[in-house]
Amino acid sequence: QLQLVESGGGLVQPGGSLRLSCAASGFMANSYHIGWFRQAPGKEREGVSCFSATGGSSTTYADSVKGRFTTARDNAKNAVYLEMNNLKPEDSAVYYCAASRYYCSDSPAPYNYWGRGTQVAVSS
Repeated sequence: QLQLVESGGGLVQPGGSLRLSCAASGFMANSYHIGWFRQAPGKEREGVSCFSATGGSSTTYADSVKGRFTTARDNAKNAVYLEMNNLKPEDSAVYYCAASRYYCSDSPAPYNYWGRGTQVAVSS
């Protein structure tokens, strides 16, 4: 059974950092495109980044996080990470990882498998 589990969320002050983990089980994370999404209350789910299964590189979609967030994969741990630096209150959201068999996208559409999310709150 394919499963994704996010962890690493929490409460952090503005300017702080967090590293979110997306642990895959039942499949190899490097055989799927793994995306990160976030959803704040009352807002649509937003594509943040994706780590491609082909080429082994990541794409950051959200302009608001470029230069602050990076995405990485650890094949040995079968996990993908979202490193978030210089966090701002507007980064507060539930963060989800998702797996797509065919391609990366900033749209939720191609992602077949989703984790349950981890809450990130940025506040002083």
